[in-house]
Amino acid sequence: MALKDKVPPSNIEAEQATLGALLLDWEAVGTVITYLRPDNFYSIQNKKIFEAMLKLYNNSQRGDLITLTEQLRSDNELENAGGPGYITALTDTVATSANVEYYAKIVLEQSVRRDLIKVSNKIIAQSYDETVGSRAVLEDAQKMIFELSDSNQTSSYKEAGPVVVSTIEMIEKLYNNKNAFTGIPSGFRDLDTMTSGFQDSELIIIGARPSMGKTAMALSMIQNIAIKEKIPAALFSLEMSDKQIMQRLLAAQGRIPSQKIRTGLLTMQELQRMQDAAGIIYESPLYIVDTPNMKLLDLRALARRMKIQRGIKIIFIDYITLITSENTSIPRHEQIAEISRSLKSLARELNIPVVALSQVRRDAEGQEPTLADLRESGSIEQDADVVMFIHRERQKKQNEEDPSQKTLGMPTKLIVAKQRNGPIGDVELVFLPQFTRFETAEKEM
Repeated sequence: MALKDKVPPSNIEAEQATLGALLLDWEAVGTVITYLRPDNFYSIQNKKIFEAMLKLYNNSQRGDLITLTEQLRSDNELENAGGPGYITALTDTVATSANVEYYAKIVLEQSVRRDLIKVSNKIIAQSYDETVGSRAVLEDAQKMIFELSDSNQTSSYKEAGPVVVSTIEMIEKLYNNKNAFTGIPSGFRDLDTMTSGFQDSELIIIGARPSMGKTAMALSMIQNIAIKEKIPAALFSLEMSDKQIMQRLLAAQGRIPSQKIRTGLLTMQELQRMQDAAGIIYESPLYIVDTPNMKLLDLRALARRMKIQRGIKIIFIDYITLITSENTSIPRHEQIAEISRSLKSLARELNIPVVALSQVRRDAEGQEPTLADLRESGSIEQDADVVMFIHRERQKKQNEEDPSQKTLGMPTKLIVAKQRNGPIGDVELVFLPQFTRFETAEKEM
């Protein structure tokens, strides 16, 4: 039999058994509706009957042969549901309601298979459409499969007792561990206190003028998140190679001057520290992508794959204006707007924080940057949930080369200029240029 002649996957007997069991045990409706919907039924008759059952349930009415028939009649759907005879016969299909969830899961299983066929047919049709680029087809295909998988996650109720116990335990943990936060901690104490960590589904923008240490800031956060806390993280580095990134991480983790890492002129003690740092980094769940001029669709596709395969909890992008849009014919500011919206959408889709670095306009030189200084597009400010800027006064060259200055670190201000769900303000940090890392400033008592 040709593929086009095949009947879509379905199990009418399981559909009838589900409806019959629900009529025998009305309380089971509350369990089944956590994962089963009218569209999961293949038979139009069974779909109409289940819709009527949900109406009765939502109106706090008990469903039986009489009330269900009357509900369908009032909706002018009784004939489409097979009539009173068909509804009455449903209870004859099952002897007990004990297996209602088993029947309902069969209905759901067949529905998922039909959805997969629909998605596959759409992908095939798009693949034949020469007006649509292959990368766009692949992006759409991955998105549809991801959404299909996500939409079929079942849910259920929880009793208040266990919930209140686990909640109290969480609060006690927060009370006893002052560094615990609801989101993913950046490693900077004052910033995490202000934000409670990077929250799922949020787009976080870190902006700065050139040479202010945007990459160093991201790597300092990654060092805490992936290397210290062992939280799976992905870094999309569109400017630096993977080896350059690793050299910086080794310098920061081993507290070895980065210049010595680059030249290999290490003392025995520094070589040992580098090897120790390498061992720690080797065990970390950090995943690096160093593709220059990466296309937006490729980035989204790879992020989805790492979410599924590696369970990543946060993404860093260095940096946003180096991402290549598929539509290069539109003005650059419109391309950046598209990229910004897409990154916010990706954060929501994967339900993880996305941290993107951004350049600040050069006219902001010498003064504290503001939201208006975000380069290329105001849409970044609009789409971002959190925007922060790195700012410090330019040091004179002789001061930068002063060993005491390097030991003490350069005072740096991290300005939280926007936080959709929290306060804004300044965080005092220090930049250690010899290790290319940021640390929390120690406050004088």
